[in-house]
Amino acid sequence: MRTLVHLSDLHFGRVDALLLDPLRELVRRLAPDLVVVSGDLTQRARSAQFEAARAWLDTLPGPQIIVPGNHDISLYNVFRRFLQPLERYRRYITDDLAPVYKDEEIAVLGVNTARSLTFKDGRVNRAQVARIRAELQALGPEVTRIVVTHHPFDLPENVDERQLVDRAPMAMRVFAECGVDLLLSGHLHTSHAGSTAQRYRISEYAALVVQAGTATSTRARGEVNSFNLIRVEPERVEVDRYGWDVIGRAFRLTRTESFIRSGNVWAEHTEGLYAAGI
Repeated sequence: MRTLVHLSDLHFGRVDALLLDPLRELVRRLAPDLVVVSGDLTQRARSAQFEAARAWLDTLPGPQIIVPGNHDISLYNVFRRFLQPLERYRRYITDDLAPVYKDEEIAVLGVNTARSLTFKDGRVNRAQVARIRAELQALGPEVTRIVVTHHPFDLPENVDERQLVDRAPMAMRVFAECGVDLLLSGHLHTSHAGSTAQRYRISEYAALVVQAGTATSTRARGEVNSFNLIRVEPERVEVDRYGWDVIGRAFRLTRTESFIRSGNVWAEHTEGLYAAGI
C-alpha cells in the first residue's frame, strides 16, 4: 500500500497563516510516501509569494509531485504572462513541468494544464497525452497509474462544465488505453471523489477522480479548508478528507470514502463508509 497526501490551491499571498503550522505538523505525522500538490501555489504569481510557498513546502516530507495552476501565471504583467508565463514558478518551485514518481506500486505523472491565453481555464494537449501514454504503457498491471493536474477531468454535481480541462474527452480516451486509474486535481476549492463512468461513456473503463479543496487559502468558497490523504492498493483506494476545525484549530478527519476496481472500472464501495461532522 502507498499513501499520498494531496494538497491543492495553497494561494500564498492569500493564506490563512493560522493553518500553516497545524497542517505541516499533521502531514509530517501522517508520513505519506508521496506529497502531491495540484496547483495554485500563489495568488498572483509574485516572487515573494513563490518564495513563501517554496519555504513552506520545504518543511513537508518528500518526495513531492507539484504542478502549477492558473494563479501561478502572472495576471496583470502582460510581458510575463505571454512571454515568461511560468518563469517564476520554474525559478522558485521546480523547473520540471512534467514531474514523475515511480516505484513498484504506483506511477504518478504531473501535467501542466495552466495556459497564458486564458485567465482561469486549463488545457491538456496531444503532446502531453502522448507522454502519459509512453510513460504508462510499459508498466505492469500491479502498478496503480495516477495523473495529477490542476484543472479537473470530472466535476461534482451542479458545477458548470466549462470548469473541465479543455480536450478532456481526447485525453480520457488515451487514459483508457493505458489504464490510468486515478486523476488528482484542484482548482474549484471543492472536495470531491467519484468515478468518471457517468460523464465519459468508455466501454469497460472508468477512472477514479479525486479533487482537493483549498488547503490554506482564505478564499474557501463555502467549504472549510481541507486536504486529502489517499491510501492506494492495486484494487482499492481510500480517500480520507481532513477539514479545518475552526473551534479546535486543527485539521480533523471528516470523511472516508472507499473505491474498488473491477477490471478497469473504478466505483464507490459503500461498505464501511465513514463520515463525521467537524
